[in-house]
Amino acid sequence: MTASDPPAVLTLDASLIVETLERLRVRVSERFPKSGLAQLCGKLVLTGRATAARAEELSRPYFGLRILGALVVVIAVVLQIELASHIDWSALRRNTDVLGMSQALDATVNLLILAFGGLWFMLTLEQRLKRRLILRALYELRSYAHIVDMHQLTKDPTVVLSGGAATSSSPVRQMSEFELSRYLDYCSEMLALIAKLAALYAARTQDETIIEAVNDLEDLTSNLGRKIWQKIMIISQLDERRTK
Repeated sequence: MTASDPPAVLTLDASLIVETLERLRVRVSERFPKSGLAQLCGKLVLTGRATAARAEELSRPYFGLRILGALVVVIAVVLQIELASHIDWSALRRNTDVLGMSQALDATVNLLILAFGGLWFMLTLEQRLKRRLILRALYELRSYAHIVDMHQLTKDPTVVLSGGAATSSSPVRQMSEFELSRYLDYCSEMLALIAKLAALYAARTQDETIIEAVNDLEDLTSNLGRKIWQKIMIISQLDERRTK
């Protein structure tokens, strides 16, 4: 590549994202083998594989729909030409009935509008079908993000480190300071990888609806991850105070 060549466009590698998810699943399972987070990460790996395959499939053109759309366009054009050929334009010019002429033109215009509406429906059918499938998949990833947030919700570092007396309704807290920090870090990594899975859908499309939905999901995971890192920072600050 010479200096005048345009720079290559960098895209996410779906296989590497799935590989990172699999390594994370192993790490979580080794550290917390019987935890709900380990089970959730295992399900996320399966979803990641399905997402990679689905994103690749949806990036390909649906030739069947495109051929059908082209046939509809050809048929519509032929019908419009056939309709126009049966109209006696010379008689219309000689006709002094303005009302009758306007009604005939109005009917013709309505037919043209219906024809072009049908053409637009067929031409955008592939895009709308893919959009529906992707939005449904993004909803699944959004659900994963909220479930990860639920797992870390009761992991309060101030309670764990202070050693205060628990009540009968308090969550069971048996983690050490190190384990709590690792648990929160795993949750943060899962949220980041969920965002990367969502980005696979936006990498090969110009659909503004899909891009906006992916951006919203990335904002959600970023905000949830920020809350987790605040807890990790609290653990770090409390540990520094104890060592002084």
